Amino acid sequence: MNKIVLIIVAFLMAGHIMAQKQEVSATKIGNRIDVLIGNNFFTSYRFQPDEKYPFFFPVNGPVSGGTVTSMRNGVYPHHSSLFFGCDRVNGGNYWQEGLGRGQIVSIGARIVEAKGERVVIEDECIWKRPDAQAPIIDRRKITISSPSKDLYLLDFDIEMEMLMDVTILKTNHSLFSARVDADLTVKQGGVMINSEGKKGEKGTFGVGSAWIDCYGKRQTGVEGIAIMQHPSNRWFPSPWFTRDYGFMSPTPMYWPENGRESNLKKGEKINLRYRVAVHAGDVKEANVAQLFEQYKSE
Repeated sequence: MNKIVLIIVAFLMAGHIMAQKQEVSATKIGNRIDVLIGNNFFTSYRFQPDEKYPFFFPVNGPVSGGTVTSMRNGVYPHHSSLFFGCDRVNGGNYWQEGLGRGQIVSIGARIVEAKGERVVIEDECIWKRPDAQAPIIDRRKITISSPSKDLYLLDFDIEMEMLMDVTILKTNHSLFSARVDADLTVKQGGVMINSEGKKGEKGTFGVGSAWIDCYGKRQTGVEGIAIMQHPSNRWFPSPWFTRDYGFMSPTPMYWPENGRESNLKKGEKINLRYRVAVHAGDVKEANVAQLFEQYKSE
């Protein structure tokens, strides 16, 4: 009898969780794709040809409805919210401002699944600069879902194919990154915490962690943004480059094995997966550790 009761309870709980899922929808407008969760605007994937690289902005939270990321604030105009790039690639710069030094250009952004429990966007991007051969082409799949009204998930899966032998000199400017809104930064009273429970730039910089969460109090309540690295990634768990002013990035290229550079062969393909969790509450209330365990098993 007890076993039957437990099965019924589990079934009801599963139904409740399913009922909490929100519909997600996407619309392509020129050189951007807008994503709504329910009736609320969540993010735009922006791929204008005159930008340094494609990026997401804004990335709105479930509590405030305002962005949890920042767009080129302060003295770092190359921090474009939530983005993927790299410096010092075969002499090119695919991170900092100046298109002549290098640019990651979308050549095929499209919506694969436009509406339902998730949205799926695919894109293909060429890394190019004037008077030089393109060293890399990448293919990315972006999946956005909302398991509940308090949680938005953005999965960023990317395959980088080397079009020639590639050398990436030691650089702190590499791969998936977020510039966090000032409200959520350590400097403004927010919290940055990694999967080991270490806090702030002092505790997280250079530490190989599965995830980092940044959260803070806003007028409407506490919300945050976490970035998770999937265990299947090369270099997992990658060390993080963090700043108390609101920057976080799992950055293997700043800690290359030989201390100088990372070398990739022509034809080599690197697959990397990241999950962004935009959430209500602090790290415990949002169950970030449990969310990573779920992500790890996927």
